[in-house]
Amino acid sequence: MIIARIVAILGIGLLLSGQSSQDDDLDAAFDKAILVISAGEHACYAFDIYLALDRKQQMRGLMHVRHMPEFTGMLFVYRDANIHSMWMKNTFIPLDMLFIRADGTVSSIETDTVPQSLKSISSIEPVNFVLELNAGVTERLHINTDSVVYFPTGE
Repeated sequence: MIIARIVAILGIGLLLSGQSSQDDDLDAAFDKAILVISAGEHACYAFDIYLALDRKQQMRGLMHVRHMPEFTGMLFVYRDANIHSMWMKNTFIPLDMLFIRADGTVSSIETDTVPQSLKSISSIEPVNFVLELNAGVTERLHINTDSVVYFPTGE
């Protein structure tokens, strides 16, 4: 039953995803969708996300963004599971980074990353997705490695 509700949210979200954007530059550079995180038996949260699908988009990421609404983020989609690394170069807002396996389960989370840092932040195992959210969101919403992420696959 919960999966049917999430699929319905995703379907509606694809139609509505353009409504919450506040950054015209990001809107022009990235497709958008809705992503749902199941953070417990009775807690699901929907996020407006930008999709970083190709190398150019992934290299840009959230660079130069100075504000992002609480329930907004960016999903980096990789074709192959691998150890993926991120950094905060030219990123002005602190982020929580979720490293996500192909099945949507959360492998690890790096919280409160340091803006503009050149430190490499890597997954602890091969993953297919990295989700960047505002710093503190994972703690406030109790999103952890027991959480599951549901998102459109584009297939």
